[in-house]
Amino acid sequence: MKTKLMKYLTPVLIVSLLLTGCSTQGTSKSTSPSTDPVADQTKLNNKTNSAISSLDEAIADKREEVSSLKATLDNSKPSTEASKTTAGTTDANTLANLDYTGQQEITVNNNDPAFSKNDLSTAKGAWAAYSDLDSLNRVTDANALLNRSLMPSAKREPLTWNPTGWHNKKTAHGWLYNRSHLIGYQLTGENNNPKNLMTGTQTLNSPLMLAHEMDIAYYLKQSNDHYVRYEVKPIFRGNELVARGVQMRAQSIGDNTIHFNVYIFNVEPGYTINYADGTSTKN
Repeated sequence: MKTKLMKYLTPVLIVSLLLTGCSTQGTSKSTSPSTDPVADQTKLNNKTNSAISSLDEAIADKREEVSSLKATLDNSKPSTEASKTTAGTTDANTLANLDYTGQQEITVNNNDPAFSKNDLSTAKGAWAAYSDLDSLNRVTDANALLNRSLMPSAKREPLTWNPTGWHNKKTAHGWLYNRSHLIGYQLTGENNNPKNLMTGTQTLNSPLMLAHEMDIAYYLKQSNDHYVRYEVKPIFRGNELVARGVQMRAQSIGDNTIHFNVYIFNVEPGYTINYADGTSTKN
């Protein structure tokens, strides 16, 4: 009897267990969190938008900070420019008699290059001219109507010409003197030309002269139709062999993108130069 009962109970128990398992799995599924793709994407979008808003606020704060710094800088410019404008004329004798008092670059004639209408003519296209050396073998001046067509593609070769007053010496930062081009090589490709080289201090040549040359070069490269009238003149005092400084005038044709008239003193921090012959002493 027990055997028969077990035969009937065993299938019942198995079915019961299977049903219980199915019920348990069903219950487990019903209690697990629902996965709604739309809801999940909405939550992600909300988090992203919140992060973007935070970044926008941070950027706005930085922009205000930059604007404040620019305003501070702009407010300081008038006094700086006023202190730099110390020469009211382009007369070479006036510039030659100026003494360096701590400001290496000053503006001349209120920074107005004052070229004539004929000076600014483009009728003959781009050109460059270098005046003859004077009776003391000194470089005199260089003029040009600059255009992209004059700019060289070849790498500059080493310089060998020694301009008047060339008594160079090693310094902690390089060399006291450079063979300074009146018109920079990158503008016309004129290199080892005695009519275009002067004995210039390292700081006169770079960064001061170079900064203006880079501005001009950038302007010329923007369009084949861009022209700049340019003049560079070393300023000597009497019969001295080393220039006291160099005057640079430039005017872009048709606009004032390039517009300056400056005088740069030919001095080097830490050294006293004997302009009569180019010798020097360390301070």
